[in-house]
Amino acid sequence: MSKPRINPVRWQPPPVEPLPDVPSPDITVVPLPGNGPEDVVADAGGHIWAGLEDGRIVRISPDGGEPVVVADTGGRPLGLHVARDGRVLICDSYRGVLALHPDDRTLTTLADSVAGRPLMFCSNVTETSDGTIYFTESTCDFRFEHYTAAVIEARGRGGLFKLAPDGTVTQLLDGLYFANGVTTTADESALVFAETQARRLSKYWLSGPQAGSVTPLAEHLPGMPDNISTGADGRIWAAMVAEVNTALEWLVPRAPVLRKLAWRLPERLQPQIKPEVWAVAFDPDHGHVVAGLRTRHPQFGVVTGLVESAGRLWMGTINYPALAHVDLAATSL
Repeated sequence: MSKPRINPVRWQPPPVEPLPDVPSPDITVVPLPGNGPEDVVADAGGHIWAGLEDGRIVRISPDGGEPVVVADTGGRPLGLHVARDGRVLICDSYRGVLALHPDDRTLTTLADSVAGRPLMFCSNVTETSDGTIYFTESTCDFRFEHYTAAVIEARGRGGLFKLAPDGTVTQLLDGLYFANGVTTTADESALVFAETQARRLSKYWLSGPQAGSVTPLAEHLPGMPDNISTGADGRIWAAMVAEVNTALEWLVPRAPVLRKLAWRLPERLQPQIKPEVWAVAFDPDHGHVVAGLRTRHPQFGVVTGLVESAGRLWMGTINYPALAHVDLAATSL
């Protein structure tokens, strides 16, 4: 596939601050019939759902049976969320925000454009109890397969959106540096969203005196947060897809032509993601680290999504044909 042109700008990345050490527990790998289950969610019955890179949506029973293919988006499913009515909400890089009805296995398009343009990189989605859906777009310039183009450009072209029950789409925030995971706080007073390139988690307040404003939750992270989810005690789990890319962060404040040259290099000569199994949970009020894991496994790594279910932390990935889970208690600090 030919690479699109990029138009990089100078950008000063944030500083790097270390996080506390987290446990290195054993993980269990669950093979899937396809690659790249980018996100993972659990429904009310304990079933585990994930979307594969070829468009298929799979479900695993609570007893850990063989994965079942439930639907095919025909695109590239990324972030998922189980709605209050049981539908599985899907962010598809090509098709926008979709809803999968588990009973009859039909797909409905909820939003595929905003302000007259198509959604290019619908990334993650969540819902509040009143039926309002919120979703992110990592960049409005590139599709998922060229996600590195958005990072190399270093332009804040991501956004946070509101999808009202009547189908109206409103942009809440723009200028985000690779907007990614989004979840609600336990009391739904705020959304927490991740910016992968900016290496931070922030709150967008939905109610109270700060409604409509943004405040930081965890900044200057030493890794790049991907999808996020809210745990049973209100903790905010972040999938840490990769460490800081020191070569890229050295380049982005310098002449943009250097990144244009780097972008033309063959894929094998560009920096590669180290396949770690890394996730961190943050206190929802102060951003302190309260749990996590960091380890390696020969058949799993590059964590991009995660969810708590039945005493386990389930994890998704873009690089392996599998999910993985770990005993939730083993992640405590």
